[in-house]
Amino acid sequence: INAEYMGHFLSVYFFSPQGVSHTMINDEGRNVDAYIPRKCTSTNALIVAKDHGSVQFNIGMIDSSGVYIGENKTVAFTGYQRSKGTTDQGLNRFCLENDIIKERKDEEIITQKRAAASR
Repeated sequence: INAEYMGHFLSVYFFSPQGVSHTMINDEGRNVDAYIPRKCTSTNALIVAKDHGSVQFNIGMIDSSGVYIGENKTVAFTGYQRSKGTTDQGLNRFCLENDIIKERKDEEIITQKRAAASR
């Protein structure tokens, strides 16, 4: 490895309550790690690089009038979760916990079904 090349990068240790995390940061303070592992939203399992069935997507946040405000929440699921068909439950749980959707009460569902049946 070229010493001049290595001089451009700093290996910095960050101390956190969970312990020491090691990351590569360049002179400008930007993260330059080649691979940053992801975790599954519903199971907290690590998503490995070879998991080609995994997905990750962003949910855009909107204001009360329905306009995108420039923020998003990232959701990731493993290929195993997708193959079992449990990602919809995990996505619903994530959205409920982050106030993206609200939980419907049984009375609301019953009245909507009655209104639909009377049409």
